[in-house]
Amino acid sequence: MSDFWVFGYGSLMWNPGFDHLHAEPALLHGAHRSLCVYSWVHRGTEARPGLVFGLDNGGTCRGMAYQVATENWPTTLEYLRAREQTTMVYKEHWHNISLDSGQKVEALVYMVDHGHPQYAGALPLEKQLEIVNGAVGKSGPNPEYVINTAAHLDEMQITDTGLTWLAGQLKSIVKP
Repeated sequence: MSDFWVFGYGSLMWNPGFDHLHAEPALLHGAHRSLCVYSWVHRGTEARPGLVFGLDNGGTCRGMAYQVATENWPTTLEYLRAREQTTMVYKEHWHNISLDSGQKVEALVYMVDHGHPQYAGALPLEKQLEIVNGAVGKSGPNPEYVINTAAHLDEMQITDTGLTWLAGQLKSIVKP
């Protein structure tokens, strides 16, 4: 492999935090974006968890693919592990993805671990709203994360009716 690819589906889409050669919208088959992870660090605490996105089994997911130069790969991987693996709720996997340009590449993705205590599963939207509203972690308020992700999906013309509803509810509750 001359370069490496990373697939972002949540905050990595709008805040990758690492150097990359190229970013392009992409499609992952076999997993879908889901607000299915209790956040104990970045957007909540163990005492007052928030919710963050995970890649869960089944379906498809549109996101952003980042091409990382070989010489930057060790630093990028170290950064991603520090960011994504704080509590080991995700498992690193390599999956084939389809870039919007038509190219197919293998990318690093972070899949949620169903056996981890932070796995929330599929929660009703009202329960998601209850959990997200008011949760805060070291990376900031949980509503901000959900609203920013929804806005970025809108910009990319990715439809997620549940997330759109949730972001709308949060915007009406959370005042700047």
